[in-house]
Amino acid sequence: MIMRKTLLALTLSLTAGVAVAAGEHGAGHAAASDADVDRTIRFQAGDMWFDPRQLEISPGETIRFEIANTGNLEHEFVIGNVSSQAEHRSMMREMSGGHGGHEMTESGHGDGMASVSIMPGETAQLIWTVPENADNLQYACNIPGHYEAGMFGAFELQK
Repeated sequence: MIMRKTLLALTLSLTAGVAVAAGEHGAGHAAASDADVDRTIRFQAGDMWFDPRQLEISPGETIRFEIANTGNLEHEFVIGNVSSQAEHRSMMREMSGGHGGHEMTESGHGDGMASVSIMPGETAQLIWTVPENADNLQYACNIPGHYEAGMFGAFELQK
């Protein structure tokens, strides 16, 4: 019962405004603010796709991602290397407990990866600084079945 109330409160807080992720994250996300942003990239998250599918990034660049969920399902936007994404996906499957993962996504963001959940019809923000060692990074939705359906994209590192 407590978990349901906690999840409801988290969901309501996301739908009430724009979610902003800033702070220290294991995916190389250093603390950043609006003043630090070098550029803004606008994304669309539809039902099982991201647009764009590939992005060029540079080490040290601070990017504001604005992700509009134009689909009918909850999604997440998670930045991490391929192995971290796989671990996160596995954790999301375990946490879903047969619920399709949709009511469990917020609990999965404590793993140190830069991430944000986006409810249908909402827009979320994530400010992230590209780490110097940004090899094999991708962005993905790891809600069970979403990544497997093609909901991920690649970063191309420009040096």
